[in-house]
Amino acid sequence: MKLANVDGRAVLLTADDTGIDVETASGGKFGPGLVSVYENWDAFRAWARQPPAGPGVVFTRAQLGSPSPAPRQIVAIGLNYDAHAAESGFEAPEGLPPTFTKFVSALTGPDAEVVLPAGGDVDWEVELVAVIGRTATRVAESDAWDHVAGVTIGQDLSERVAQLAGPAPQFSLGKSFPNFAPVGPWLVTPDELANRDDLALGCAVDGETVQDGRTRELIYPVARLVSALSRTITLFPGDLVFTGTPAGVGMGRTPKRFLRAGEHLVSWIEGIGEMRQTFVTAQED
Repeated sequence: MKLANVDGRAVLLTADDTGIDVETASGGKFGPGLVSVYENWDAFRAWARQPPAGPGVVFTRAQLGSPSPAPRQIVAIGLNYDAHAAESGFEAPEGLPPTFTKFVSALTGPDAEVVLPAGGDVDWEVELVAVIGRTATRVAESDAWDHVAGVTIGQDLSERVAQLAGPAPQFSLGKSFPNFAPVGPWLVTPDELANRDDLALGCAVDGETVQDGRTRELIYPVARLVSALSRTITLFPGDLVFTGTPAGVGMGRTPKRFLRAGEHLVSWIEGIGEMRQTFVTAQED
C-alpha cells in the first residue's frame, strides 16, 4: 500500500498520480486527514486491503504534503552508518547512535523551496524515515516492524554553522530552519518492498550524485532502532524517525561543499520514489 497526503487528505495510491480518497471510499470511517488514519492504523490497514471502488483522485506533485503532517515527535539519528561516522571524524557508535529532534516547524512536503539562512552552510543528508503506526513503549526488536506503519524519504537538511556553534553543538536548532525537514513523496508499507532492510538511497545536486548507499549498512536498522528508542521514549502513531544518513555529505568532502542558491537537490529511495528541493537566497530584513 502507498498512502499520500494530497491537499491535506489521505489518498490511497493506485498509480503515481492517481488514487482513491480515503474518507469518500470508507464512507467517513477513516480520514479525511492522515492523523486520524495513523491513530486507527490497524483497522485502516485491514480496510485498505480491499477498499471499495471510489472516484479517482488525480493530483500533481505540488499538492503533496508530508505523509505524516502533524507528528508529535520527529526523532533523528546521527552517525548510523560507519562510513558517515568516519567522514564526520568519529568512531562508529557502540551503543545507540546520537539522537536529537528536528522541530515540527521544519516539516514540509516532498517538493519544497528552501531558503538558505544568511551566513550559513547548508548540507544535505538523505535518509530513510520510519512512520510509526502503533504506540511503541519497550518494544522488542522482533516486534518493532509491527509498530511501523511504513517508510518514506526524508532530507535532514543541516545548517552547519548553527549546528556546530559552541560551547555545545546545537543539532536540533541547526537542523530545524523552515522547510529543513522535507518528507515524502508518500508512505510505503513494508510489504510493498522487496527487502525492507536493504534499500538503495541517494541524492544528487544539479544532477551530480553526492550520496549513494544502502540501508543494509545501517548500524541500527529500523527494527533495532525503534526498539532501542522505545526503551526511553514512547513513540506515538504518526511520529517520524529519521534513521541516519550514508556517507557523502558536503561537510565530509575536501574541499567542503555546501548548497548554493539556484541549486536543485533530488533525493531517492528504492521502492519509494523521489523528492526535490530548490534553494533560494534569504531576503534581507
